[in-house]
Parts: sequence; C-alpha cells; structure tokens
Amino acid sequence: MARDRKRQQDTDLQERVVYIHRVSKTVKGGRRMSLVALVVVGDGKGNVGIGQGRSAEVPLAIQKGVEDAKRNMFKVPLTESGSVPHAVIGHFGAGRVLIKPAFEGTGVIAGGPIRPLFELAGITNVLSKSLGTSNALNIIKAAAEGLKALSSPEQAAERRGITTREMFVGKEN
Repeated sequence: MARDRKRQQDTDLQERVVYIHRVSKTVKGGRRMSLVALVVVGDGKGNVGIGQGRSAEVPLAIQKGVEDAKRNMFKVPLTESGSVPHAVIGHFGAGRVLIKPAFEGTGVIAGGPIRPLFELAGITNVLSKSLGTSNALNIIKAAAEGLKALSSPEQAAERRGITTREMFVGKEN
C-alpha cells in the first residue's frame, strides 16, 4: 500500500534538466571524461527538489540527478495568487538570489537556471534577481535556500503566539 502511494506520488512529479556539464579528470593514461547533470523535480503544488547526478553517459547522469532530487525535496509556502509570501535573499557560496513576491499576471521573472525551480514549485508570479555569481549550480542552490527560508503567515503567527488575523489587523482593544 505504501509502495502504491509512493508510485502515485512519483507520477505527478515533473522533472527538468537545468544543465549538463562535461568534466574531465587527468589521470596517468590521459583524460577521463565524466558528465554532471543538474535536475529539478517538482509537482507544481509547492513541493520541489534539486539533485545532481554524475556518470559517463548522459541518461544515467540525469537518472541519478532525478533520484537525488526526489530525496532532497522540500515544501514551499505559496499564496493564492501563486507567489511567495514575502521577499527573501538566498545565499549559497558566492551565489545570492533575491526573491520577491509579485502581483497576479506578472509571471515568472527569473534568470536561466532559477526559472525551472520556480515553475516546478508551482510559483506563477515572482520577481527574482541573481546578485552574485553566474555559476548555475550556486545560483539554483541559493534560490533553493531562499525558498526554504520562506515562512507562511500561519507559521509566522504560530511562532509569535498570535492568530493570523491579529498579525495582519492588530489586536482589538
């Protein structure tokens, strides 16, 4: 039964390859080539994960990346308009990514590697800007860290020990 649920959960997951890099290691007999694939997996409803796979062949590297992404999935809080609840800056290495909420109809305004992360997370209206490196791996990991740092209004109210209504309206005296 648990296996059926897992299989059904895997079917609504979409996967997208962000990039494939060819790397080489110099050994005594020459250069040994390998491929690195960065993959994003998400269900479009707030669950998303990023993974990296390494292999000598492209399909194997992508498959390993997908498995890694499924293991590293996390939940992103979304608003009714398909945006993020508040602005945040994600950091990873030299990568810094600014993520801001946007009004309905704005769309996903994001650079190359970050766009699939937002789309597969189910975010439809967002503004983002890469502030540090142009390295795709560091940018996407910084964006993921930013998304992990987001908190929904319900979580913020619970943390402060008040209701969501009191948080937005203020206490009635």
